[in-house]
Amino acid sequence: MSAVIVSSEVSKKYKRYSNRRGRLLEWLSGGYIVAHEPRWVLRDVSFSVSPGEAVGIIGHNGAGKSTLLKILTGATKPTSGKIEAQGRIAALLELGMGFHPEFSGRQNAIMSCQLMGIPNHCLGELLPAIEKFAELGDYMDQPLRTYSSGMQMRLAFSTATVFRPEILIVDEALSVGDAYFQHKSISRIRAIKEQGTTLLFVSHDPGAVKTLCDRALLFDRGRIVHDGTPDQVLDYYNALIAKRETDEEIKQAERESGRTVTRSGNRRAEIVAVEMLDGAGAEARAFRVGEEAVIRCHVRYHEKIRNATIGILLRDRLGNDIFGTNTFAHALALPESEGEIVVDFRLTLNLGWGNYSLTVASHSEQVHVADNHDWWDQALVFQVVAGSGPDFIGAAALPVEIVTHGWSGGG
Repeated sequence: MSAVIVSSEVSKKYKRYSNRRGRLLEWLSGGYIVAHEPRWVLRDVSFSVSPGEAVGIIGHNGAGKSTLLKILTGATKPTSGKIEAQGRIAALLELGMGFHPEFSGRQNAIMSCQLMGIPNHCLGELLPAIEKFAELGDYMDQPLRTYSSGMQMRLAFSTATVFRPEILIVDEALSVGDAYFQHKSISRIRAIKEQGTTLLFVSHDPGAVKTLCDRALLFDRGRIVHDGTPDQVLDYYNALIAKRETDEEIKQAERESGRTVTRSGNRRAEIVAVEMLDGAGAEARAFRVGEEAVIRCHVRYHEKIRNATIGILLRDRLGNDIFGTNTFAHALALPESEGEIVVDFRLTLNLGWGNYSLTVASHSEQVHVADNHDWWDQALVFQVVAGSGPDFIGAAALPVEIVTHGWSGGG
């Protein structure tokens, strides 16, 4: 099956001028005088997307993600290379892009539909559907300048998805607005995807990427540095964002079992060993639902560290975050000295049946981004099996009490 999106060595360069005088001087000289510095936001980007595939695009702000999507939609042109797409594209890029602030929501929806190539005779049927999904009420006929950013997102998303496109591009638009409409939008994206639409989804929300996407591309400094499953790419990205100094390294290797392990950090401290014990203190890898477990972390500090923190993160078999915590969150101060320390996390595994992985981290303060010592993904795996309680489905085993009231029946 041929690809619907093909990017071939796409590069994009912008000119950076130190002042307006330099820009004018370069223009008057016909390019003979060069007064700018080149700024490459994309370099030799090549990839393809198959029909119906959902691809997440992740990376730092400024990594080149949005520029790539603008090239794909024709909003800007590449400096070199080319990108081709087959089929009608619906894009949610910069919020409200293409909307006129003095026109009403209804008028902007009509113009957007026309720009997408939707025939005028279809608008009579589609406009009520847009209005119903956006839930803007009387604001549908008010000027766009009276809208909040969340209301603009409602209108833009409803318009872009009212008619199923062959290609749907979403660039962080869903980060704006209330949680209710975000859930509603995700449900529509999932439904459109199931009908065969190809999806490019830019988001900093790992849960959304893992839920919606079959594959992910990681951008860094204008290049694709990783292409794989969302779970693997997000693990790699987690290591990448913590890289602050040249001596930090990112290691990614396949273990004999086939699991991908990512480890990163500046090694100011090192996780020496990780153990998982049952309630009796014996090493274990299988637990019953609701059983107590101890996660024991052995950490060696190579120097004095202020506000040192040790944390754990449990993930399910799909790589979704299930539960995480650390010593900082529990206001537990660790010694500011060199040497080794052992920290136990004692918890009750009120989890659904299945396989889980454990990530362990040593860093400073609440999160690992500023000073990551050692981040160890998939340090070990364990399994939760059925317990003695009632059957249930899902990822969490919540205590439930069921009470009936007011029963009356004939005799």
